[in-house]
Amino acid sequence: MNIDTTGIEYIVKKVMAEIDCAEESDKALKDGELGVFNDMQNAIDAAYIAQKSYMQETLAFRSKLIAAMRAEMLKKENMETICHMSVEETGMGNYEHKLIKHQLAINKTPGVEDLVAEAWTGDNGLTLNEQSPFGVIGASTPSTNPSETVINNSIGMLAGGNTVVFAPHPSAKRTNALCVKLLNKAIIAAGGPENLIVTTANPTLESANLVFSSDKITMLCATGGPGVVKAVLQSGKKGIGAGAGNPPALVDETADIEKAAKDIVDGCCFDNNLPCIAEKEVVVVDQVADYLIFNMKKNGAYELKDAKKIEELAELVFPNGRLSRDYVGRDAITILKGIGIEADPSVRVVMMETSKDHIFAVEELMMPILPIVRVKDIEEGIEVAVNLEHGNRHTAIMHSTNVNNLSEMAKRVQCTIFVKNAPSYAGIGVGGEGYTTFTIAGPTGEGLTSAKTFTRKRRCTLVGGFHIK
Repeated sequence: MNIDTTGIEYIVKKVMAEIDCAEESDKALKDGELGVFNDMQNAIDAAYIAQKSYMQETLAFRSKLIAAMRAEMLKKENMETICHMSVEETGMGNYEHKLIKHQLAINKTPGVEDLVAEAWTGDNGLTLNEQSPFGVIGASTPSTNPSETVINNSIGMLAGGNTVVFAPHPSAKRTNALCVKLLNKAIIAAGGPENLIVTTANPTLESANLVFSSDKITMLCATGGPGVVKAVLQSGKKGIGAGAGNPPALVDETADIEKAAKDIVDGCCFDNNLPCIAEKEVVVVDQVADYLIFNMKKNGAYELKDAKKIEELAELVFPNGRLSRDYVGRDAITILKGIGIEADPSVRVVMMETSKDHIFAVEELMMPILPIVRVKDIEEGIEVAVNLEHGNRHTAIMHSTNVNNLSEMAKRVQCTIFVKNAPSYAGIGVGGEGYTTFTIAGPTGEGLTSAKTFTRKRRCTLVGGFHIK
């Protein structure tokens, strides 16, 4: 993708400065304008009031608003500003890949067409099942996919007839606020009401807890780390949890090794490995391991062979056994510089051979570091890969032309997303079929969320009439 970045850095700094001023000066927008409130309770109250009228509107009206939201977020200046802001504010990710994810969320998130009714007719009359709003949804958003999650969830939740209160990660608060303002601007311009999408300008743990506990919020949707997912699931409300993953990429001796090598590197470095779907470790049958490594190096992988350097890297990104945020979402060149290695600009991934119990293989890194674990055969490979996935049931990738091997892995790993013979991101619609989501609910079982996920299935029965069989 060729992107014109001329002047964009200036725009980003200008926009971020304006948001800072809005927080600190008398010239700030009034509280709650375009959905951004200083006080979270005011945001919740506003979304509660807005939903009461919004749920009475037609599906055509919802579709009109969603079309306006898509158009606003697809404007070139908005896309470029948001994606640059996301990288600059969080210090994580890759601008060009953010653009891909941003457009994916806009174009491939289902709208009201996802709300399919069911009907039964017979001698006893008519029974109808339809998808009905929950009401106000409280949604946490991560720093790893801040704009994409807001866009994706806003479209799906509003398509379902709900309003949404976003509780963003504090390190992405300005990106979150800008997205909420732009979406509300589009809604109001299209004739919609205020406060269908709301947030706070100053997110804190206390404001998030207010969302989790408010009796005006009927459903909670957590996209983020295990802590926030646990809090949502313990809230007593209907909860959707999109938790962590540690996706293995399994390669057997029947795979197209040259293609597998490129796919694995491409998937691993996508947005600097921030997506939870991205390849986090490779498990490869020994028979083809050397050739896979050879081809990965041809596609931008730098192989660390020195055991001391591997452990130095482990200490760098896992000081005292805890993941360092300083390297989450950073590129391979920066990571290698941290251990004194000046790599060629073409390097996209840092790889090394490790044991199956090495910290690089066991932990989800969210950075382009890729351990390679050798196994003697596919039986051992499946066992190791399933163990490394940790029962998250999130994502797994496999490269093979043996249908039996692919089937066995699918049955054993039981992931929400299982990508075969492609980069991991094919599983969310980048070069693969199907709709997209950035809330992948493995822990609670909804899978790839969409508009119907954010609705209640309600049954209406009429006895003795309205059947013409």
